[in-house]
Amino acid sequence: MGVNWTDAPQWFRSSFARAARGAGATATDDELAEAAEALVEKWSGEDRHFHNLKHLAMTLHRVDELSQETHSPDLVRLAAWYHGAVFASDSKVTYELQGGEQTPASAELARKDLTALGVPAAHADRVAALVDSLLRHVPPADDSDAQVLSDADLSMLATEPQHYRKYVEAVRAEYAHIPQRDFLRARIRILQRLLQRGKIYSSPMGAAWENPARQNVEAELARLTKEQAALPEE
Repeated sequence: MGVNWTDAPQWFRSSFARAARGAGATATDDELAEAAEALVEKWSGEDRHFHNLKHLAMTLHRVDELSQETHSPDLVRLAAWYHGAVFASDSKVTYELQGGEQTPASAELARKDLTALGVPAAHADRVAALVDSLLRHVPPADDSDAQVLSDADLSMLATEPQHYRKYVEAVRAEYAHIPQRDFLRARIRILQRLLQRGKIYSSPMGAAWENPARQNVEAELARLTKEQAALPEE
């Protein structure tokens, strides 16, 4: 099913075009609009309950909030556009490894699309590398662009508790086909890894989100651990 642009905020189209032009795209306005529409189509899949247009919009918004810490804000914005463009929630293994986001495939899509839009190869490669940096959400200490992208992508962890609950519900809905026991095992592992990190957020401005994010994650982990313990033995 095609995307009805009257149902999607018009700024999605202009947002992508501005970032692409800032990265050096030489394509026509119509070609940029087509590329934006194709990406919106990908982010609008029926199996996307969290990794959807709302998440894309929030990530782009957070990149803008942190943009003063970036060296190449338009490249970071393009990486945000592509970071979850390729997505699949139909495999337990996929969920356990990447949470549905097919990061390497998304990175390659970014390189291919941006090159076709006339973005210089070095910039297209850089966007792809930024997307790839989200595979483990451990950005290099000397890469502020990757740090901002990672922080923007994880910003939902620091939302108000009621919004965090909706995020958790959306994630579960995305993997509703996965048995509860398997989902709990995988989700608990992800939350534990987050809490074991020295810090969740890497950029100086993103550091303000650290405490609320840890509180949300700790509360979810406690609830899921209790739920897991109450399951009948296998």
